[in-house]
Amino acid sequence: MATQMQLARQGVITEAMRLVAAQEHLDPEVIRAGVAAGTIAVCCNINHKNLIPRGVGQGLSVKVNANIGTSSAYPDPEPELAKLRAAIEAGADSVMDLSTGDNIDASRKAIIKASTVMVGTVPIYQATVETIKKRGAVVEMTKDDLFEVIRQQAADGADFMTIHCGINRQVLHALTSEGRVMDVVSRGGSFITGWMLHNDRENPLYEYYDEILEICAEYDVTISLGDGLRPGCLADATDRAQIQELLNLGELTQRAWVRGVQVMVEGPGHVPYNQIAANMQLQKRLCHGAPFYVLGPLVTDVAPGYDHITSAIGGTLAAVSGADFLCYVTPAEHLGLPDIDDVREGVIATRIAAHAADIAKGLPQAIAWDREMAVARKNLDWPEQIRLALDPVKAQAYRDKKNKSEDEACSMCGDYCAVKIVGQYLEAHRKNSI
Repeated sequence: MATQMQLARQGVITEAMRLVAAQEHLDPEVIRAGVAAGTIAVCCNINHKNLIPRGVGQGLSVKVNANIGTSSAYPDPEPELAKLRAAIEAGADSVMDLSTGDNIDASRKAIIKASTVMVGTVPIYQATVETIKKRGAVVEMTKDDLFEVIRQQAADGADFMTIHCGINRQVLHALTSEGRVMDVVSRGGSFITGWMLHNDRENPLYEYYDEILEICAEYDVTISLGDGLRPGCLADATDRAQIQELLNLGELTQRAWVRGVQVMVEGPGHVPYNQIAANMQLQKRLCHGAPFYVLGPLVTDVAPGYDHITSAIGGTLAAVSGADFLCYVTPAEHLGLPDIDDVREGVIATRIAAHAADIAKGLPQAIAWDREMAVARKNLDWPEQIRLALDPVKAQAYRDKKNKSEDEACSMCGDYCAVKIVGQYLEAHRKNSI
């Protein structure tokens, strides 16, 4: 079966492309051309049966991902299914199953079956957990251990998979020679780095990359090239190790496209605000316009409990500067596994960042949404304001809690509502001017 990219290059507009075009208010040919060129990814595994496809990339609205999944401390998959529902209700465009607890296969299959949005996975997590159980240490993992998991997750319906292919010996040399404050903070990156250093061997995900592409092509999985050496603090941002890995990812992007496999490229991380735009532009140049998927970026290291805000600040600038896909950060980041409330807060904060960027980029539907809200506010039309709110549930709760139900204005200004007062005088002025 041909992939979305292969079909696009043949001039075929697939049903998935048509659905994406309708969501984005664009001609389907725009989506087809973008998929063919690699600047748009339509992530839709052939085995994810209830998926409503979405597009990620150039000219499209910025998409938002929510991370869920079990941990060794919280291995029960049922709460993660509840988080999935909460993420979708809050408006997430995708979820990633990052499970490392027991029953990883069962968790992933349940999440994919229940999800109408894109589902991403990180195969090395499962390969590491299983290797430690079987052999006692991640450094005992074999190439076959890794590739069996990649194939299984693809067969189960993962729409995109984060694969840490960009770390090789040259990247590790850059890491060790320059040094860092926090070294490696990516879990996948740390597993691969530890394995390579202990075994004194090349990264099998890099060495046998073509075999990964064969699996991805078979199931039409989009490969999300992981940034295993993303900076984990501002002091490590934009160093040689990060950039050397990005250079590798640019090469790997082109190799995937030759095989007809769609690509997204993952990026930082913790980045000072003044370096964000340059990071985005560098990625777009080195990776030939491939969709860019960033975590945050977080613009300060000192706000645990509020990192959904620090990441939203960075996320807006990142998306204005070229990022296409924002991975949420929740208030629990750096502190613990997020609960349902954290998931909801993380999705909403990241959607605010994405929407602000869509406005700045001039997307007509984004601008129209805000204009509708402005008209509703001028008219003191509270039901319409609630309907248009990015988070109607929270907006309605505040309205109910802070105001008497019969109030026309809000309790902030009451009888001295600026909109109401000026509206009265402007109306009188207009009548007298006729």
